[in-house]
Amino acid sequence: MTSDARFWNKIAAKYAKSPIRDEAAYRYTLERTRSYLKDGDTVAELGCGTGSTAIELAPAVSRMVATDLSSAMLDVGKERAWDAGVSNIEFHCAPAEQIPDGPYDAILAHNLLHLLPNTDEVLQSVAAALRPGGLFISKTPCLGEARGSLKYYLFKVAIPLMQLVGKAPSNVEFNRIADLEAAIQKAGFEIIETGNYPVDVPSRYLVARKRA
Repeated sequence: MTSDARFWNKIAAKYAKSPIRDEAAYRYTLERTRSYLKDGDTVAELGCGTGSTAIELAPAVSRMVATDLSSAMLDVGKERAWDAGVSNIEFHCAPAEQIPDGPYDAILAHNLLHLLPNTDEVLQSVAAALRPGGLFISKTPCLGEARGSLKYYLFKVAIPLMQLVGKAPSNVEFNRIADLEAAIQKAGFEIIETGNYPVDVPSRYLVARKRA
């Protein structure tokens, strides 16, 4: 088990009880994502956590595959899916780059890419698992956009200290929006929608189509 799997397993129960920080932004991006999905689609969500987003979106598609490296997070997700009566969702314990066999019409990664040490590898796996013209839909906190501000300084100081005492995952990237978009395009995607929800610090919402 990796250190990050242990970290997320340890906090799973507390995480499951935590309120969404910006409910309005979450609901808006959830509906934007739903608007791209069709009832016959096969969809995967990487880094699904406790499954909230996957469970919300599963009724809009034919099959939902939800993955996370934390078995404890997935246990919560399975219970939530059962309680919600959602039967077309499958949970898989796996790191983001190990996507269960597709192909998929869409792959989602919400609040995940900034936690990855191997973003390029994961994006390549996403492209390989999608059908031609398939969609990659992501939302990523871009901490690098706060550069030069007091908030940025506090992030840079606080996150390493939290990592030392086991209060933060081992990898947190300070992404810039331009770099994030360039990486997605390099992996073989055309970006078709963007937005920041919330704006400060920007959490970049991206919809990208796999190029043929």
